[in-house]
Amino acid sequence: MKNFNYNFENHVVLVTGASKGLGYEISKSFIKSGSNLIICARNLNEIKKTFDRLQKIKNKKQKIIFSATDVSSRIEVDKLVNFSIKKFKKIDVLVNNAAIIGPNGNIEKIDWNDWIKTIKINLFGSILFCKALIPHFKRKNKGKIIQLSGGGAASPNPMFSSYAVSKAGIVRFIENLSEETKRFNIDINAVAPGPLNTDMLDEILKAGQVKIGEKKYKKLLKQKETKGTSFNKVCELILFLGSKYSDGIRGKLISALWDDWKNWINYKQLLQNSDAYTLRRIIGRDRGFEWGDK
Repeated sequence: MKNFNYNFENHVVLVTGASKGLGYEISKSFIKSGSNLIICARNLNEIKKTFDRLQKIKNKKQKIIFSATDVSSRIEVDKLVNFSIKKFKKIDVLVNNAAIIGPNGNIEKIDWNDWIKTIKINLFGSILFCKALIPHFKRKNKGKIIQLSGGGAASPNPMFSSYAVSKAGIVRFIENLSEETKRFNIDINAVAPGPLNTDMLDEILKAGQVKIGEKKYKKLLKQKETKGTSFNKVCELILFLGSKYSDGIRGKLISALWDDWKNWINYKQLLQNSDAYTLRRIIGRDRGFEWGDK
Protein backbone atom coordinates (compact mmCIF):
# COMPACT_ATOMS: atom_id res chain seq x y z
CA MET A 1 0.00 0.00 0.00
CA LYS A 2 1.29 3.45 -0.99
CA ASN A 3 2.66 5.76 1.70
CA PHE A 4 2.30 9.47 1.05
CA ASN A 5 4.75 12.20 1.96
CA TYR A 6 2.58 15.03 3.28
CA ASN A 7 4.21 18.44 3.10
CA PHE A 8 1.93 21.37 3.95
CA GLU A 9 4.67 24.00 4.17
CA ASN A 10 3.25 27.43 3.26
CA HIS A 11 -0.28 26.03 3.40
CA VAL A 12 -2.95 27.54 5.65
CA VAL A 13 -5.42 25.16 7.30
CA LEU A 14 -8.53 26.12 9.29
CA VAL A 15 -9.84 23.54 11.78
CA THR A 16 -13.10 24.05 13.68
CA GLY A 17 -13.87 22.35 16.98
CA ALA A 18 -10.12 22.12 17.52
CA SER A 19 -9.81 22.38 21.30
CA LYS A 20 -9.85 18.67 22.13
CA GLY A 21 -10.43 15.13 20.90
CA LEU A 22 -10.28 14.59 17.16
CA GLY A 23 -10.11 18.32 16.45
CA TYR A 24 -6.90 18.63 18.43
CA GLU A 25 -5.40 15.54 16.78
CA ILE A 26 -6.23 16.89 13.30
CA SER A 27 -4.62 20.22 14.18
CA LYS A 28 -1.52 18.49 15.51
CA SER A 29 -1.25 16.38 12.35
CA PHE A 30 -1.26 19.44 10.11
CA ILE A 31 1.28 21.24 12.32
CA LYS A 32 3.59 18.22 12.18
CA SER A 33 3.19 18.26 8.38
CA GLY A 34 4.40 21.88 8.20
CA SER A 35 1.23 23.94 7.78
CA ASN A 36 0.19 27.24 9.25
CA LEU A 37 -2.96 26.87 11.29
CA ILE A 38 -6.18 28.61 12.30
CA ILE A 39 -8.02 26.88 15.13
CA CYS A 40 -11.33 27.72 16.74
CA ALA A 41 -13.75 26.42 19.34
CA ARG A 42 -16.54 27.90 21.45
CA ASN A 43 -14.63 28.00 24.74
CA LEU A 44 -11.85 30.60 24.89
CA ASN A 45 -9.90 28.95 27.73
CA GLU A 46 -9.92 25.54 26.04
CA ILE A 47 -8.83 26.80 22.61
CA LYS A 48 -6.11 28.91 24.25
CA LYS A 49 -4.79 25.77 26.00
CA THR A 50 -4.75 23.96 22.65
CA PHE A 51 -2.91 26.89 21.06
CA ASP A 52 -0.26 26.70 23.82
CA ARG A 53 0.18 22.95 23.27
CA LEU A 54 0.57 23.37 19.51
CA GLN A 55 3.03 26.24 19.96
CA LYS A 56 5.42 23.76 21.56
CA ILE A 57 5.26 21.49 18.49
CA LYS A 58 5.53 23.95 15.62
CA ASN A 59 8.74 25.21 14.06
CA LYS A 60 9.81 28.86 14.01
CA LYS A 61 8.39 29.55 10.56
CA GLN A 62 4.92 28.21 11.28
CA LYS A 63 2.16 30.50 12.50
CA ILE A 64 -0.93 29.62 14.51
CA ILE A 65 -3.89 31.81 15.36
CA PHE A 66 -6.77 30.83 17.62
CA SER A 67 -10.28 32.13 18.13
CA ALA A 68 -13.28 31.57 20.36
CA THR A 69 -15.92 31.26 17.67
CA ASP A 70 -19.55 30.17 17.74
CA VAL A 71 -19.81 28.31 14.45
CA SER A 72 -23.59 28.80 14.39
CA SER A 73 -23.13 32.60 14.26
CA ARG A 74 -22.74 33.94 10.73
CA ILE A 75 -21.22 37.15 12.11
CA GLU A 76 -18.53 35.28 14.08
CA VAL A 77 -17.76 32.87 11.24
CA ASP A 78 -17.40 35.67 8.69
CA LYS A 79 -15.24 37.64 11.12
CA LEU A 80 -12.83 34.73 11.63
CA VAL A 81 -12.60 33.88 7.91
CA ASN A 82 -12.03 37.50 6.88
CA PHE A 83 -9.45 38.06 9.62
CA SER A 84 -7.61 34.86 8.69
CA ILE A 85 -7.44 35.70 4.98
CA LYS A 86 -6.18 39.19 5.85
CA LYS A 87 -3.56 37.69 8.19
CA PHE A 88 -2.31 34.88 5.94
CA LYS A 89 -3.41 36.23 2.53
CA LYS A 90 -5.09 32.88 1.87
CA ILE A 91 -6.69 29.72 3.26
CA ASP A 92 -6.00 26.41 1.51
CA VAL A 93 -7.88 23.81 3.56
CA LEU A 94 -11.03 23.90 5.71
CA VAL A 95 -11.71 21.05 8.13
CA ASN A 96 -15.24 21.26 9.52
CA ASN A 97 -15.00 19.24 12.72
CA ALA A 98 -17.09 21.22 15.24
CA ALA A 99 -20.12 19.28 16.49
CA ILE A 100 -22.14 18.36 19.56
CA ILE A 101 -24.02 15.15 20.27
CA GLY A 102 -27.21 16.99 21.21
CA PRO A 103 -30.16 15.63 23.21
CA ASN A 104 -30.84 11.91 23.43
CA GLY A 105 -34.09 10.05 23.87
CA ASN A 106 -37.45 9.71 22.12
CA ILE A 107 -38.35 12.69 19.96
CA GLU A 108 -41.54 13.48 21.90
CA LYS A 109 -39.62 13.77 25.16
CA ILE A 110 -36.54 15.76 24.24
CA ASP A 111 -36.17 19.52 24.63
CA TRP A 112 -36.94 21.16 21.27
CA ASN A 113 -34.51 24.03 21.83
CA ASP A 114 -31.69 21.52 22.40
CA TRP A 115 -32.68 19.69 19.20
CA ILE A 116 -32.55 22.90 17.18
CA LYS A 117 -29.22 23.91 18.78
CA THR A 118 -27.64 20.69 17.49
CA ILE A 119 -28.80 21.44 13.95
CA LYS A 120 -27.48 25.00 14.20
CA ILE A 121 -24.01 23.90 15.32
CA ASN A 122 -23.50 20.69 13.36
CA LEU A 123 -25.30 21.53 10.13
CA PHE A 124 -25.63 25.30 9.85
CA GLY A 125 -22.18 25.87 11.39
CA SER A 126 -20.47 23.74 8.77
CA ILE A 127 -22.46 25.35 5.97
CA LEU A 128 -21.59 28.85 7.21
CA PHE A 129 -17.84 28.15 7.01
CA CYS A 130 -18.27 26.74 3.49
CA LYS A 131 -20.36 29.75 2.49
CA ALA A 132 -17.73 32.15 3.85
CA LEU A 133 -14.79 30.40 2.15
CA ILE A 134 -16.17 29.41 -1.25
CA PRO A 135 -15.73 32.91 -2.79
CA HIS A 136 -12.06 32.86 -1.71
CA PHE A 137 -11.53 29.37 -3.14
CA LYS A 138 -13.19 30.40 -6.41
CA ARG A 139 -10.85 33.37 -6.75
CA LYS A 140 -7.87 31.05 -6.16
CA ASN A 141 -9.40 28.43 -8.48
CA LYS A 142 -8.45 25.85 -5.86
CA GLY A 143 -9.41 24.70 -2.37
CA LYS A 144 -10.06 21.75 -0.09
CA ILE A 145 -13.02 21.25 2.24
CA ILE A 146 -13.08 18.22 4.55
CA GLN A 147 -16.30 17.65 6.46
CA LEU A 148 -16.53 15.30 9.43
CA SER A 149 -19.58 13.09 9.21
CA GLY A 150 -20.76 10.74 11.94
CA GLY A 151 -23.28 8.24 13.24
CA GLY A 152 -26.60 8.58 11.46
CA ALA A 153 -25.36 9.92 8.14
CA ALA A 154 -25.73 6.60 6.31
CA SER A 155 -27.85 4.54 8.72
CA PRO A 156 -30.35 5.17 11.52
CA ASN A 157 -29.14 6.37 14.91
CA PRO A 158 -32.22 6.07 17.15
CA MET A 159 -32.42 8.23 20.28
CA PHE A 160 -30.00 10.72 18.70
CA SER A 161 -32.23 12.16 15.99
CA SER A 162 -30.85 15.71 15.93
CA TYR A 163 -27.26 14.47 15.63
CA ALA A 164 -28.19 11.94 12.93
CA VAL A 165 -30.24 14.44 10.95
CA SER A 166 -27.48 17.04 11.11
CA LYS A 167 -24.88 14.56 9.87
CA ALA A 168 -27.04 13.20 7.05
CA GLY A 169 -27.91 16.74 6.03
CA ILE A 170 -24.31 17.93 5.92
CA VAL A 171 -23.21 14.95 3.80
CA ARG A 172 -25.90 15.77 1.24
CA PHE A 173 -24.88 19.45 1.33
CA ILE A 174 -21.25 18.49 0.70
CA GLU A 175 -22.27 16.48 -2.34
CA ASN A 176 -24.38 19.37 -3.66
CA LEU A 177 -21.62 21.91 -3.08
CA SER A 178 -19.08 19.66 -4.78
CA GLU A 179 -21.21 19.62 -7.93
CA GLU A 180 -21.70 23.40 -7.80
CA THR A 181 -17.98 24.16 -7.52
CA LYS A 182 -16.21 21.42 -9.46
CA ARG A 183 -15.16 23.68 -12.35
CA PHE A 184 -13.17 25.75 -9.81
CA ASN A 185 -10.97 22.79 -8.77
CA ILE A 186 -12.44 22.75 -5.26
CA ASP A 187 -12.33 19.27 -3.73
CA ILE A 188 -15.05 18.75 -1.11
CA ASN A 189 -15.50 15.47 0.73
CA ALA A 190 -16.99 14.05 3.92
CA VAL A 191 -15.18 11.70 6.30
CA ALA A 192 -16.84 8.98 8.36
CA PRO A 193 -14.31 8.57 11.19
CA GLY A 194 -15.80 5.46 12.76
CA PRO A 195 -16.35 4.94 16.50
CA LEU A 196 -14.04 7.31 18.39
CA ASN A 197 -13.35 7.35 22.10
CA THR A 198 -13.81 11.04 22.89
CA ASP A 199 -15.57 13.24 25.44
CA MET A 200 -18.66 12.83 23.27
CA LEU A 201 -18.66 9.09 23.97
CA ASP A 202 -18.39 9.74 27.70
CA GLU A 203 -21.31 12.17 27.43
CA ILE A 204 -23.48 9.53 25.75
CA LEU A 205 -22.59 6.82 28.27
CA LYS A 206 -23.38 9.22 31.10
CA ALA A 207 -26.97 9.43 29.83
CA GLY A 208 -27.37 5.74 30.72
CA GLN A 209 -28.94 2.73 29.06
CA VAL A 210 -32.50 3.63 30.02
CA LYS A 211 -32.31 6.77 27.89
CA ILE A 212 -30.27 5.51 24.94
CA GLY A 213 -31.34 1.86 24.94
CA GLU A 214 -29.68 -1.25 26.36
CA LYS A 215 -28.32 -2.50 23.03
CA LYS A 216 -26.61 0.77 22.14
CA TYR A 217 -25.33 1.28 25.68
CA LYS A 218 -23.63 -2.13 25.71
CA LYS A 219 -22.16 -1.51 22.26
CA LEU A 220 -20.68 1.82 23.37
CA LEU A 221 -19.33 0.30 26.58
CA LYS A 222 -17.53 -2.30 24.50
CA GLN A 223 -16.17 0.48 22.28
CA LYS A 224 -14.87 2.26 25.37
CA GLU A 225 -13.05 -0.90 26.45
CA THR A 226 -11.58 -1.67 23.01
CA LYS A 227 -10.58 2.00 22.41
CA GLY A 228 -12.47 2.45 19.12
CA THR A 229 -10.98 3.83 15.90
CA SER A 230 -7.42 5.11 16.05
CA PHE A 231 -7.15 8.91 15.79
CA ASN A 232 -4.10 8.36 13.58
CA LYS A 233 -6.16 6.46 11.02
CA VAL A 234 -8.67 9.31 10.76
CA CYS A 235 -6.00 12.02 10.67
CA GLU A 236 -4.12 10.25 7.88
CA LEU A 237 -7.26 10.25 5.72
CA ILE A 238 -7.81 13.95 6.45
CA LEU A 239 -4.21 14.78 5.52
CA PHE A 240 -4.71 12.87 2.27
CA LEU A 241 -7.86 14.83 1.46
CA GLY A 242 -6.10 18.11 2.23
CA SER A 243 -3.12 17.24 0.04
CA LYS A 244 -2.29 17.27 -3.68
CA TYR A 245 -2.68 13.48 -3.78
CA SER A 246 -6.47 13.77 -3.56
CA ASP A 247 -6.81 16.40 -6.32
CA GLY A 248 -9.89 15.55 -8.36
CA ILE A 249 -11.55 13.37 -5.71
CA ARG A 250 -14.73 15.16 -4.68
CA GLY A 251 -18.29 14.65 -3.47
CA LYS A 252 -17.58 11.42 -1.59
CA LEU A 253 -18.38 10.08 1.88
CA ILE A 254 -15.21 8.22 2.83
CA SER A 255 -14.79 5.79 5.70
CA ALA A 256 -11.50 6.05 7.55
CA LEU A 257 -12.03 2.53 8.82
CA TRP A 258 -13.29 0.55 5.84
CA ASP A 259 -12.39 2.27 2.54
CA ASP A 260 -9.13 1.61 0.68
CA TRP A 261 -8.76 5.33 -0.06
CA LYS A 262 -4.98 5.14 -0.55
CA ASN A 263 -5.65 3.21 -3.72
CA TRP A 264 -8.15 5.75 -5.07
CA ILE A 265 -5.49 7.90 -6.75
CA ASN A 266 -5.34 5.22 -9.45
CA TYR A 267 -9.07 5.44 -10.19
CA LYS A 268 -9.94 9.15 -9.97
CA GLN A 269 -11.78 9.36 -13.29
CA LEU A 270 -13.75 6.22 -12.55
CA LEU A 271 -14.71 7.59 -9.13
CA GLN A 272 -15.94 10.88 -10.53
CA ASN A 273 -18.15 9.11 -13.07
CA SER A 274 -19.69 6.89 -10.39
CA ASP A 275 -22.11 7.35 -7.51
CA ALA A 276 -19.98 5.01 -5.38
CA TYR A 277 -19.26 6.33 -1.88
CA THR A 278 -22.29 8.64 -1.89
CA LEU A 279 -25.71 8.64 -0.22
CA ARG A 280 -28.25 6.98 -2.51
CA ARG A 281 -31.68 5.34 -2.30
CA ILE A 282 -31.67 1.53 -2.27
CA ILE A 283 -34.39 0.09 -4.51
CA GLY A 284 -35.88 -3.39 -4.48
CA ARG A 285 -33.75 -4.71 -7.35
CA ASP A 286 -30.62 -3.88 -5.34
CA ARG A 287 -31.74 -6.47 -2.80
CA GLY A 288 -33.18 -9.01 -5.19
CA PHE A 289 -36.83 -7.96 -4.73
CA GLU A 290 -38.10 -8.33 -8.30
CA TRP A 291 -41.66 -7.56 -7.18
CA GLY A 292 -40.93 -4.02 -6.00
CA ASP A 293 -39.93 -2.08 -9.12
CA LYS A 294 -41.49 -1.37 -12.52
